[in-house]
Amino acid sequence: MALKKFVVGCFEDEKVLFPAVEKVRKAGYKFHDIYTPFPVHGLDKAMGLRDTSIHTAGFLFGMIGTTTAVTFMTWVFTKDWPVNIGGKPNFALPAWIPITFELTVLCAAVGMVLTFCYICQLAPFLKRHHFHPRATDDLFVMVIECSEKANEEELKSFLGSVGAQEVNTQVAEEGWWIGKYDEEQELYKEPNIA
Repeated sequence: MALKKFVVGCFEDEKVLFPAVEKVRKAGYKFHDIYTPFPVHGLDKAMGLRDTSIHTAGFLFGMIGTTTAVTFMTWVFTKDWPVNIGGKPNFALPAWIPITFELTVLCAAVGMVLTFCYICQLAPFLKRHHFHPRATDDLFVMVIECSEKANEEELKSFLGSVGAQEVNTQVAEEGWWIGKYDEEQELYKEPNIA
């Protein structure tokens, strides 16, 4: 993974965060992410993120479950082990509905959880950079990626002008990597008050 430079702005209230997100977006800066201590409704739209397609994955995994259940029961009861049970036909689809439903729900649920973990890069052995230790406690942390267009000093002063309480620059790997957290790892740099 490549090291990248990020400018981190910390906000103490979501009422200050929303106008700041709109101003940062209008200025054309690229969000890396915004970390909040609780779900903030409407933040994804304010950031310009598209809707998730996890419901599509759920539908596809559900169809895999349905197809697997019907195909397996058809093969078992008509080809592999046909048994005459009280004169009932071998292909008894109404009797298979509960099992088909349960396998559909199981495949959809497990598939969506695994898809969510893959998209969010969540696993016990994956390591990610933490931009601020209070991000999951009581602080709203906006992380903006530095690029050729985004000058670091201009970006720091811009975040200070839109209401950030703490502003600092951090160098981190942009994605995840396999490993353990080292005890000596510096989680964040001392803030520069803007």
